[in-house]
Amino acid sequence: MATATAPTAPADACYMLIHPRLDVETPNLQTLKRNLERGTDDIKAEALQQVIAGTLQGENHDQLLMHIIRFVMPTRNKTLKKLLLLYWEVCPKYTADGTLKQETILICNALRNDLQHPNEFIRGGTLRFLCKLREAEILEPLIGPTRDCLAHRHAYVRKNAVSAVSSIYRVLPQLIPDAPELVSTFLVEEADMTCRRNALAMLTVCAPEMAVQWLRENAQVVGGFEELLQLAAVDLVRRVARDFASEKAMFVRCIFELLGSPANAVKYEAASTLVVLSGSPAAVKAAASCYIALATKVSDNNVRIAVLERLDQLRARHEGIIDDLVMDLLRVLSAPDLDVRRKALGIVMKLTSQRNVGDIVAMLKQELAKTVADGGEYDKSAEYRLLLIQTIHSCAAQFPEVAASVVELFLDSISELGASSATDAIVFVREVAEKFPALRPGIISRLVASFLELRAGKVMRGALWILGEYAASPDEIRAVWTKLREAIGELPLLAAEQRELEAASAGAAEGTERAEPRTPAAPAAAAASRRVLPDGTYATESSLTARAASNNAAAAELKLDTKPPLRAVLLHSDFFTGTVLASTLTKLVLRFAQADAADAQQVNSLRAEAALIMAGVIRIGQSPFVTTPIDEDSYDRVLACIRALEHMDEDAAALSGAFIEDTQGAFARLVRGEDRRAEEEEHKTSRASAVQVDSGIEFRLLGHGAGGATGAGDAAEDDADLLSPGEGEGRTAVSKLDSVVQLTGFSDAVYAEAYVSVNQYDIMLDIMAVNQTAATLRNLSVEFSTLGDLKLVEKPTTYNVAPYSFTSVKASIKVSSTETGVIFGTIVYDGPGVNDTHSIVLNDIHVDIMEYIRPGRCDEAQFHSMWTEFEWENKVNMSTTREAAERLDLRAYLQHIMRATNMACLTPENALAGECGFLSANLYARSIFGEDALANISIEKPTDESPITGHIRIRAKTQGIALSLGDKISAAKVQLA
Repeated sequence: MATATAPTAPADACYMLIHPRLDVETPNLQTLKRNLERGTDDIKAEALQQVIAGTLQGENHDQLLMHIIRFVMPTRNKTLKKLLLLYWEVCPKYTADGTLKQETILICNALRNDLQHPNEFIRGGTLRFLCKLREAEILEPLIGPTRDCLAHRHAYVRKNAVSAVSSIYRVLPQLIPDAPELVSTFLVEEADMTCRRNALAMLTVCAPEMAVQWLRENAQVVGGFEELLQLAAVDLVRRVARDFASEKAMFVRCIFELLGSPANAVKYEAASTLVVLSGSPAAVKAAASCYIALATKVSDNNVRIAVLERLDQLRARHEGIIDDLVMDLLRVLSAPDLDVRRKALGIVMKLTSQRNVGDIVAMLKQELAKTVADGGEYDKSAEYRLLLIQTIHSCAAQFPEVAASVVELFLDSISELGASSATDAIVFVREVAEKFPALRPGIISRLVASFLELRAGKVMRGALWILGEYAASPDEIRAVWTKLREAIGELPLLAAEQRELEAASAGAAEGTERAEPRTPAAPAAAAASRRVLPDGTYATESSLTARAASNNAAAAELKLDTKPPLRAVLLHSDFFTGTVLASTLTKLVLRFAQADAADAQQVNSLRAEAALIMAGVIRIGQSPFVTTPIDEDSYDRVLACIRALEHMDEDAAALSGAFIEDTQGAFARLVRGEDRRAEEEEHKTSRASAVQVDSGIEFRLLGHGAGGATGAGDAAEDDADLLSPGEGEGRTAVSKLDSVVQLTGFSDAVYAEAYVSVNQYDIMLDIMAVNQTAATLRNLSVEFSTLGDLKLVEKPTTYNVAPYSFTSVKASIKVSSTETGVIFGTIVYDGPGVNDTHSIVLNDIHVDIMEYIRPGRCDEAQFHSMWTEFEWENKVNMSTTREAAERLDLRAYLQHIMRATNMACLTPENALAGECGFLSANLYARSIFGEDALANISIEKPTDESPITGHIRIRAKTQGIALSLGDKISAAKVQLA
């Protein structure tokens, strides 16, 4: 959730108030004096705005102070009075020697009169202004009227009076030493909730013992307070709980009472405070229940995500305590926002255990059935359905006891799912069939029963692979073969299509002959529609012929949709599915031939039928029935399967090893690799939150030298593993000097350098400015501007720097997106003359994008979905010198690119293993702002002496990430060259 940043200086408020008029040219002093002296109230107001704007921009308007006191201060105009309060805030009140100006006595008298004004809003505005004053000489005469305002009849005056007393006591306690007792009495006697809230907030900061005493006396009725006072009570408990440990029981009772408040803000703050007060299971469960209730009832999706984030943090700190609340958390799935659902399901997966996995899967099944029944009733229903399937998949992968029921659910509803959801479901079924051999017969029988209902080519390919790999017994092979023949249709494929086309053409011709007698006679020119060809000539086409052709095309399309599924897929030019079909038929024939009770006649019959089907696939691909002819790879693959069937008698062992053992072994290695990767990530996460009992205590101030305590180096290495490469090195081995940027030259009057510190969304600049002259530099300031999604939070203040001395200037910059930003600016100072103003242009500071990129993980479906969706692509060509290629192989080059870009490799390790002159891998990273970055690297090295060549394609949702990652890769390429 985005948080608003309050103004860091009092002047910011008035700057925003008068900002719309800053484009007006500032008149000279004489004009301003004349307008302030003789103008109407509107003219005076405009002139005063110009004076305030000029003062904020550094202009000197000291000569106008008396004119404002004489001619503007006595006014009764409320707009002028508001502007006067802004002017008193920003106008210089001190002389050059640091003493208060004499004119402030007149200001003090005016403020005193306003504090006694009969209008309550003028009193309240003046009291609010007193909260910003820090001058004891001005505040001292105003103490009496301020105290009197505590008893005013209007609550607006009283609440501002409490704030003024609190501010004066915190800054200058000697002016009003009895402020705590005064406010404590006021809190007991006051009836207005806003005034009581301000009073309690003052006591919380200035006299916590009195605030605790008041809470002790009102602990039984705290649930009946209004929202503002309840929030103040929660803030009191949070601040003083550590210092008043003896009152912990009373604090916990109050917070438990506030968990039932009707205000959502109070519930949220009370739950956050409760887990700080107590770590008992009852307190943790109460806080978690409160978070879940908020996530269920609140309508704002940003609030829901923030509450779920707090719940996830609570789960991580108190492992296993809130597992019983997982069914309540599933009620959050009623929210319409997909991000909220995704966050809730992510937490549900972390709370799943052996005890509750059955209930969770049953609930997710109901939710999946609801989405299938609703269809496209609401937006993004297909994405939500895919998210549910992925969650159920994860549950079954972690807890095998529910795998059987999940497989049944997927196979029973696979025909009703969309293409992407059905693809993920068939992938899960394939994984379960590999992991649990006992479930294979049931999977085969259910998949055979629902095979004719499959329509998507990718789903059909997955089903064919499962049937070809795990149909082992003769009965299963016969059942699968019968179903495949039914899904293919009449054989031979091409001859059947030609007969159907001839029959359709004969029917169309007969219909045309019957329609001709009913067609009225007309001239040839009228029966034809004229068309203009590209060369400008006319062409004619019979409307009857055009109508017949369109009818034939529509009929052909209608028949294509009514054809058997495998036949329709082939006619749609999906010959990749044809190659999988050929491989499946080959595997079934080889397995049937290996069976003990195999009949040679049946084996030969299956061989002949399989060869006929494969030949039909090739002939369909070369016929005019398809829009795209068969590609060379598919042609070669199908032809290889035909040759395998031809030579299976003499090379049975070799063919069985190639088609059966090797393919299943490769998939088994892939599944084991994914499981190993998941275990490593889980181990890494557990190591991040675990503390070893024999680990040494690391004192960062003592450094990481050899004299450190035993184990400190290991702890430092562990910390570095949990951080990004740049961040970990910066904390363990790299000195702060490596983050220092020189801003000016050594020969400039002011030498400046900055230490740049990046912390999540903030960039902190610690600038050291050295006066290299023999004169005092007055009003020295560093003015920054930014390029990109960077925002300067606060403007650095001005300084007076003595000769050969230095000062430290700090600036804070907010970052809002993952793009390379640039910070540039100038140093401005006065001196050594009276009216001399100088400026020095600073060197640019470039913000490194790698500070915000973190390695991430996503599955194959998500990667391909984002790859299709993202519109920005950056292609970087890769090449190395022969010398660099001799030192690196392809996998070492891939690791170098991953380190340079902070990206994780999604391609399994076993897919990258082995000796090969070509490498292709997918990379993924995610920024701290939730932005995704994808990359595909394709490189080759034909021989050991050849250079590495290829390219990397980067895709992102924003242009900045794609370009910045491309620059990083180019820099990494230059390093190797």
